[in-house]
Amino acid sequence: MGSATSELPSHRTPLNDTAETGLKIVVVGGFGVGKTTLVRSVSEIRPLNTEEVMTQASVGVDENGAVATKTTTTVAFDFGRISLNDSMVLYLFGAPGQERFWFLWDRLFSGTLGAVVLVDTRRMDDSWYAIDRLEHHRTPFVVAVNRFDDGVRHSLDEIRQALALPAHVPMIDCDARSRQSGKDVLITLVNHLHDLAIAQEATL
Repeated sequence: MGSATSELPSHRTPLNDTAETGLKIVVVGGFGVGKTTLVRSVSEIRPLNTEEVMTQASVGVDENGAVATKTTTTVAFDFGRISLNDSMVLYLFGAPGQERFWFLWDRLFSGTLGAVVLVDTRRMDDSWYAIDRLEHHRTPFVVAVNRFDDGVRHSLDEIRQALALPAHVPMIDCDARSRQSGKDVLITLVNHLHDLAIAQEATL
């Protein structure tokens, strides 16, 4: 991506006394797609992350061909928090992207109300596993296309077709470095969860 930096707040916001609803959200996607960056950019607290420097031992294990400048990798999960309004708080868990840590995903999905699948158009095949596991768990999700400067400029409709996503799954462009862009992604997910809840109530 370009030279823009994450729009981090100058101070860390304490949890509002009026907060009533806490939603667990998981951010998933391939290796190096921007999950840690997204959690870091939107979190109102200092995010917990488990990034470690990639060493020679990872050669041949962690495939970073399309993200050759990446020097660290998440080995457990990232955690952050953002208040969308006075009463609703999202607890964000960023899942590790490398295949050797996928066994952690099913546990991270426990108690999750929704998820964000981050997509890199340079490596769209890396999104398949995330989508498959979410569908297996029947976890609602939205797809956020993290636009890298050197990525192919496919339209959202073209990406939807390539990923074989049904029409009811929301898609949105994003810049994981931008706090506002990340917040827009999360609001899209919350609105999607709300619409699903309303639709389910209508069938009862």
